[in-house]
Amino acid sequence: MHLTFPKKVEDTLRYLKIRILPRTLFFRTMLLIFIPLIVVQVVSIVAFFDGTWGRVGKRLSTNLTSNMAFAMQLAEESPDNIPEIQALTKKIFDIDFQYYPNQEKHDVIHKVRNSNKLVTGFLEDALSAEFPDANTSIYMGKSNPDLVVFVDTKNGLYQFATSSKNIFSTSIFGFVAWMIGTSMLLFLVAVLFLRIQVRSIADLAGAAEEFGKGVDNKKFKPYGSSEVRRAGIAFIKMKERIQRQISERTQMLAGVSHDLRTPLTRMKLQLAMLPDQTGEESALDKQEFLQDVNEMEKMLEGYLSFVSGEGGEPSTFVDMNEMILSILNKFRNSKALIRYSTNDQVSAIQGREQSLKRALTNVIGNAFNYGSTVAVSLESNNNKLEVMIDDDGPGIPADKREEVFKAFYRIEGSRNKETGGVGLGLSIAKDVIVSHGGKIELLDSPIGGLRVLISIPL
Repeated sequence: MHLTFPKKVEDTLRYLKIRILPRTLFFRTMLLIFIPLIVVQVVSIVAFFDGTWGRVGKRLSTNLTSNMAFAMQLAEESPDNIPEIQALTKKIFDIDFQYYPNQEKHDVIHKVRNSNKLVTGFLEDALSAEFPDANTSIYMGKSNPDLVVFVDTKNGLYQFATSSKNIFSTSIFGFVAWMIGTSMLLFLVAVLFLRIQVRSIADLAGAAEEFGKGVDNKKFKPYGSSEVRRAGIAFIKMKERIQRQISERTQMLAGVSHDLRTPLTRMKLQLAMLPDQTGEESALDKQEFLQDVNEMEKMLEGYLSFVSGEGGEPSTFVDMNEMILSILNKFRNSKALIRYSTNDQVSAIQGREQSLKRALTNVIGNAFNYGSTVAVSLESNNNKLEVMIDDDGPGIPADKREEVFKAFYRIEGSRNKETGGVGLGLSIAKDVIVSHGGKIELLDSPIGGLRVLISIPL
């Protein structure tokens, strides 16, 4: 059953979910444990206050006021026997009882009213109910007895001193301490247990992320709950199948490409050894045939370069700043104007150095082929590294920017066969960048041509 709320309510709930709810599994699970635990504790304490502890407190206060009223009644009926009444109340009720006539009571009431609502709340209610026509006041001190009650009547002042234990049950402190202690113990056990479970999930996510970047973490071993272990084992099997398929395809394509180079080389050799034939048409046919062979060889070399990007190159830490500078140095003799900028922040990433160098060389080489000004910038932070390559060349139409990443795709109008390759440069670049967990985008350049934006997570 799905509840439907008005749009404003749904927007508010969505905003609260995004802003208030924690994002990690650990804190969300702890929230699910912590909130019900707090609610149970609060409900239990409130029920204890209103139930057992409240009834006990009211009964103790009522008994104390009844004993005080009994002593006052005896004193009023037998004023000459007050010493005996005092001894009786001390022995039976554990109350120190004093009586002061009206002419002496002003010398006695010099204590400042001081009470704790938690301790004397029930007693105040009981005194008001028992002595509605008298002025009553309560004083709590640190001496023993620590509770003094004054009852000022028209016949005189009555002072009662006793222990606060007669009106206050200290079981509340033990109950609260027990509740808090068990809650903290349960919370600690939950934290320790969840840390193990969440760590296993985090390690699985880290291994999957590293595999997406081309890093084979062979130290990963599934652990944790049975569901997490099953997911970890399934990930390892999936990774092995993907690696095996890539390896088999790479070996097959590399073998085919290598085998094709042998007849092409033989054909070039045979063409070179053929005697020069007379006639302009025969010489032209021979030259065109040689160009076709050279083009096929160039295509095979490009394809081998594309296939080698899927090889088993080990992953290391690569300084992208030094790599870009080394690539730009290769084009120093070109007629293009070169601009390079970096923020001098994080520039080292973990990846396959030769693959990354091949990808950046393809992209930067394209910029030099089609532009007279090339601007390269390297920006980075703690999350990702961005490389922007701008040129002022003819650019690529917006509707063709996805097509150019396909293998052997070439734009005939703006990038001709003389300056371009076989259509594998951007395919190789995208394959390498995506294998490192990044992305490559083609945008409009602020200097008039094409901007290639490469983002790689750190």
